[in-house]
Amino acid sequence: MTAVANDNFTASDVEELERSINSLVRITHKMAAHWWIDPKTGEDLRKNPLMVPVKLALVHGEVSEALEADRTDAMDDKLPQFPGIWVELVDVLFRVGDLAGAMKYDLGPVAVAKAMVNATRADHKLENRAKAGGKKY
Repeated sequence: MTAVANDNFTASDVEELERSINSLVRITHKMAAHWWIDPKTGEDLRKNPLMVPVKLALVHGEVSEALEADRTDAMDDKLPQFPGIWVELVDVLFRVGDLAGAMKYDLGPVAVAKAMVNATRADHKLENRAKAGGKKY
């Protein structure tokens, strides 16, 4: 079991984070696997070195849409029962998970390692954020 950095982030949370990230990657890539096949040639687009930058640009697009939805308090146009920012953030998760799944990036252990580092970073502590020059967000 992985050690935890604070009382708020438990060993159970660590295990759930890794499992959840791995599930998100697996499921979202399954949902979108057909976008990695050229519809005209049948070519596997994962072999194209430009696909990672293209997919990252699509993630950026979803983040920009989330920003705009938040800026305007817009409800989503396709799912009007939800705030637009919620839907766009789900799109971000879907696109990141799909990219990681397609490229076989093992993000679960990385998420745990990054969470542990962030939990112990001095510049993330409230007292340091409150100081002059500290991070507001």
